Amino acid sequence: VQLQASGGGLVQAGGSLRLSCVASGFPFRSYSIGWFRQAPGKEREGVSCIGSAGIRTYYADSVKGRFTISRDNTENISYLQMNSLKPEDTAVYYCGAPMPCDSSLGYTPEYWGQGTLVTVSS
Repeated sequence: VQLQASGGGLVQAGGSLRLSCVASGFPFRSYSIGWFRQAPGKEREGVSCIGSAGIRTYYADSVKGRFTISRDNTENISYLQMNSLKPEDTAVYYCGAPMPCDSSLGYTPEYWGQGTLVTVSS
């Protein structure tokens, strides 16, 4: 199983980034996938998750209305579109799967991607 996250970078507050997570080695279309982040000095937190069919989506309150999760089951990719970025969004972002997905965002995926750094300057 491999999960490869990419798309991070340095952006000014108010800007946008799109993260990608390419998955292989498991039946991607059969499982939910999640995005997580870990800011310096803080614990890893759930940001968003999406059900296997791409219909159910959940977001942390801190990103609701600004971030959009999606997936392409034909390409085994999940995306996290991040708009109106704030300095407090600065973190290493990880994708993870398989995992349950509900509004709690409290599940730990079986596998993790390597993380991609997002830095938002003020």
